[in-house]
Amino acid sequence: MFTGIVEGTGEIVGVDDAEEGRRLRLRHDFDAVEEGQSISVSGACLTVERHGHGDGWFEVFLAEETVEKTYLGRVAVGDAVNLERAMPADGRFDGHVVQGHVDGVATVETVERVGDDWEFTFALPDDLRRYVVSKGSIALDGISLTVAALDDDAGTVSVAIIPTTYDLTTLSEKESGDPIHVEVDVVAKYVERLV
Repeated sequence: MFTGIVEGTGEIVGVDDAEEGRRLRLRHDFDAVEEGQSISVSGACLTVERHGHGDGWFEVFLAEETVEKTYLGRVAVGDAVNLERAMPADGRFDGHVVQGHVDGVATVETVERVGDDWEFTFALPDDLRRYVVSKGSIALDGISLTVAALDDDAGTVSVAIIPTTYDLTTLSEKESGDPIHVEVDVVAKYVERLV
């Protein structure tokens, strides 16, 4: 489980496409990573398969389903991604419950500077709109965010981004037309199932 509080960004430094999926090598700034560790890569929970002992890199494998449901099948060497290690059981819980299970890919509609902050508006996939509520939680590229506004007619969601989030994540590189991973609040999906 993750919190959506991104620890920093990493860089894609290697890509190996295979028939059964895709392997990525990422550069990171963590003190250490371990084989088998779960790491959220722009919102997708992936498992460390190999790592450079203290050399600042790790490798993950993307199964076919991950390639199909995310935009990680299109990332290239030099691209930046958001990184967050799984939350320790005795750790502080900021953000919200983020599973690292990408529900779909949205598209950046607009990015607007508002004073010191930014407002991002995203076009949501049709099948995810019913799970998003005003002032509710949403994870975008693994970032825990609060929904600032919904436009049901346009199928868009807007979020306010503070300078810290803008500077520490890949949002500073996003522009209109770019893809972004969406994970809706899992509580909404459970409520739907129960009702």
